Amino acid sequence: MKKITVVGAGNVGASTVQRLAEKQLAEEVVLIDIIEGLPQGKALDIRESAPVERFDTKVTGTNEYKDTANSGIVIITAGLPRKPGMTRDDLLFTNAKIVKSITEKIIEYSPQAILIIISNPLDVMTYTALKVSGFEKNRVIGMAGILDTARLRLFIADALKISVNDVSAMILGGHGDSMVPLLRYCNAGGIHVTELLPEKKINELIERARNGGIEIVNYLKTGGAYYAPSAAAVEMADSIVKNRNRILPCSVWLEGEYGLNEVCCGVPVKLGKNGVEQIIELELTKEEMSSLKKSADDVAVNIRKLEI
Repeated sequence: MKKITVVGAGNVGASTVQRLAEKQLAEEVVLIDIIEGLPQGKALDIRESAPVERFDTKVTGTNEYKDTANSGIVIITAGLPRKPGMTRDDLLFTNAKIVKSITEKIIEYSPQAILIIISNPLDVMTYTALKVSGFEKNRVIGMAGILDTARLRLFIADALKISVNDVSAMILGGHGDSMVPLLRYCNAGGIHVTELLPEKKINELIERARNGGIEIVNYLKTGGAYYAPSAAAVEMADSIVKNRNRILPCSVWLEGEYGLNEVCCGVPVKLGKNGVEQIIELELTKEEMSSLKKSADDVAVNIRKLEI
């Protein structure tokens, strides 16, 4: 791919650019922000690591959207971060305005781009970008379940004292407190997690994953997670750029899948060169379906608050 743009030069955006550059997923990675000097300085710093990390990706910092023209992928990270005591939903109106403005500028210069959304509240910001852009739904994708499952996989691996590479998990639903972990798909080295850990411990790990974001916010005080979110977004970009067709849990616009309509929600999808190549529908139990519907309803409530 010739160009990938990352919007927002904060910690998430800068970490994303660094990972994209080191993986050489594009000939050029552009970092854009409204603060003069910030994206330029961070881009130069990342670029100066190239001889050590041995990548040839061009990294550019800018305040001008014209420099993002003809991007194949645009990753939107901009928005206010959470502070202790704040939920993702507390950021709703402010970040919706930011994402709306960004999307309007992006589609002017990169009308064929695939959009990956990281800004919170994630599912509603994905909806915002979809509606403002007018893009087909396969080209607007929210980063949600990959991060949530990564947290759960880590906590399970730590509890079992095994490699994270041997742990698989699947989490559906909105990115936040109402996420829906599917224990049926959670295993370690092919062994179902219920055979390795007691139910009480599993529930504790799920709850920690559910609150994974705010746990980090409470430590940092002035910001939120960025290493893991950037890694999750770049995993999505990698699958798209290299047409890997990986099955990953992402937030997408649903039109009848899982019995859900007109809402962005996390479900397993196949990610390839066109973005979402397929939404994969699992046969859920009544309890799982009820939890997923409740999660989607929580997102829908916030969607209805916006006038887009």
